[in-house]
Amino acid sequence: MVSGERIGAPGYYSMAGFDGIMPISTPKTFDDIHPAMFDAKARLAFLDEEGVDAQILYPNVGGFGNGYFLRLGDRELVAQCVRAYNDFLTDWCSADPARLIPIAAVPFWDLDLAISEIERCLDMGHKAINFCNQPQDYGQPPLASKHWDPIWKTVQDAGVPVSFHVGGGSMGTLFEDTANMGWMTNFAKVSSMIFMDNMRCMADLIFGGMCHRFPELKFVSVESGVGWLPGALETFDWQWNNGGVRDEHPEYELTPSEYFRRQLYGCFWFEQKSALAAIDVLPDNIMFETDYPHPTCMHPGPRTAATRPREYAQELLGGLPEDVIRKVLYETAAKVYGI
Repeated sequence: MVSGERIGAPGYYSMAGFDGIMPISTPKTFDDIHPAMFDAKARLAFLDEEGVDAQILYPNVGGFGNGYFLRLGDRELVAQCVRAYNDFLTDWCSADPARLIPIAAVPFWDLDLAISEIERCLDMGHKAINFCNQPQDYGQPPLASKHWDPIWKTVQDAGVPVSFHVGGGSMGTLFEDTANMGWMTNFAKVSSMIFMDNMRCMADLIFGGMCHRFPELKFVSVESGVGWLPGALETFDWQWNNGGVRDEHPEYELTPSEYFRRQLYGCFWFEQKSALAAIDVLPDNIMFETDYPHPTCMHPGPRTAATRPREYAQELLGGLPEDVIRKVLYETAAKVYGI
């Protein structure tokens, strides 16, 4: 709550190991969740138990694209909330900055403020920025617009990546059960379909020319799976080559799949055969994540079918070449985030 306005419930997504199913049954108090979800030292101990060396930390409080703060209305208050969150995250990660990796929340609705906050956070040790994947949902230009170029230039010059977390838009009426299928069933449907938000995001980055204009900039599609990537890139290439893109933009020197291989990355945590197919096509662009502590993360609980990260990785990736396993589990992430 800020000034009497509820902008989000951080514990709402802290479902790892909880005996309930989101969104009907969620944690209500700190006693309902493991200390690793809010205590940095406990998180480090938990990572040790799970065999995880480091974790990239994304925002929940302001929404996955940081747009929830806009509900407050007062832009100066909104700016202070963003700064307060980034300061908190910096402090929280100070328990071990080499293992708890902060990602800056960006006030994307104000270019000057966004650039200033990005520079401030990078000075504090943040390793990337998290950007809204559907800014048009908040009355801003679409991601493909050159309006955002000053931000991309700032980040490219700093040598850090841009992350787009799935669900970063407002999601509008998606959670309304218009077909009377049931609240939980509709939630599961929406949680599946929002992967395609990042497919649209990746298309904007490529077709909108950001990859061409900022060839050194890295983009990461977060928590959106990877199984759809091979088909999407084949589609992008086909429509690109047969739809007149080269006539309109002779300056575009690569195809979509080539731009992706050069600059874009995807993350997965539960997929089986589809993940292996993506790894086979894009061995240098796929990263494993755990999604901890979200509702469908890699952490078993009384009401989930999840396995632990090490068990899942061993079973799924065990038959791959050692160099590919290293890339997927840690080498690519270390390169992208500079850790």
